[in-house]
Amino acid sequence: MKDASAPLRSIVALPLTPEGFAPFGDVVSAGLKSGASANQGTAVRFDWSARLENGRPGAKPNLAVFRSVPQPLPFTVKLLEHHPQSSQAFLPMRCSRFLVCVAPTAPSGGPDLDGLVAFVCGPGQGVNYHRGVWHHPIIALDEPAEFAMLAWEDGGAEDCVVRQFSTPVSVVVGG
Repeated sequence: MKDASAPLRSIVALPLTPEGFAPFGDVVSAGLKSGASANQGTAVRFDWSARLENGRPGAKPNLAVFRSVPQPLPFTVKLLEHHPQSSQAFLPMRCSRFLVCVAPTAPSGGPDLDGLVAFVCGPGQGVNYHRGVWHHPIIALDEPAEFAMLAWEDGGAEDCVVRQFSTPVSVVVGG
């Protein structure tokens, strides 16, 4: 049990970049690679923007909408979740900034909290967690936000596995 008087371990959330997020998934944003003219020249289309994964033939794609209430900083991370059989994408529909916290998988199969990292996502940035990546549920910053979420689900236990931990981690935003 953690000593209540001991300070929380703190990590600094850095701006989201494709390179920094690559071990955990994809940054989804227009202009990260070359596009092609579309819609009679009124748009540019950027194909294959994320690696979408599904490991269960009976699971169906679920496009859901999340409405998130903004959380104050510093933010305390007390749990992580993962989707062992599916990638999970969050695409902002209405959002200024949001917080993404991710961790590698430990040899035990749970999250490796020593490797926990955090990113601040700005306008026009979405994320796609690769299948099995440990992450915190989406956290809106500054103001209420809405996200489209895509994952393959079948209603079973492997849709979402949650692990709470006894030693929370504080996340602050870097300069």
